[in-house]
Amino acid sequence: MLNIIVLGPPCSGKGTQSEKIASLYNLTHLSTGDHFRNEIKMRTPVGLLAQTYIDKGELVPDSIVLKEIYKKAIKKIAKNGIVFDGFPRTEHQAEMLQRSLHRKNLSISHVIYIDVDEDELIKRMLNRCQNNSGRSDDNAEILQNRIAIYKKQTLPLLEYYSKKQILTKISGMATVEEVFSSIRKAIDARLNN
Repeated sequence: MLNIIVLGPPCSGKGTQSEKIASLYNLTHLSTGDHFRNEIKMRTPVGLLAQTYIDKGELVPDSIVLKEIYKKAIKKIAKNGIVFDGFPRTEHQAEMLQRSLHRKNLSISHVIYIDVDEDELIKRMLNRCQNNSGRSDDNAEILQNRIAIYKKQTLPLLEYYSKKQILTKISGMATVEEVFSSIRKAIDARLNN
């Protein structure tokens, strides 16, 4: 079973690459962002609560994320595995995910970190804003807050997963296909070890 985490700053291409990984390796794609955006669209209590954080560029609190993602993951555990897109976002979430998987005799196989320069992230965000993505967190001011929170709360996961020797850093400064080619090579290399 192949369970992969895709990490990266806002606008790094996590969602796009996660979908491509899931498709190629026949994995289930589990996106926290998509989950909460869907809950917001349906105006569920969880969605309305999550929106208060997302609209400010803040992370949805661990207590909410863990409950929601755990429910989704348990329902979606497939025989081939899962691509966790944008989850975990904190070390606490990483530890809780590890415990949850361990209870089912599963583990994280590989963590892919998509590295993109901050100037490029801002450029991508502004482009996404101009294309009317419909996301409430798509504006330059909120992006700055999202990047600051990312650096403080999510970036420490690189060291956490590096110590476990399952982290691969991939430059996200190329085309979508070139980035995916690098990711595919890294996953295949790990599978062949």
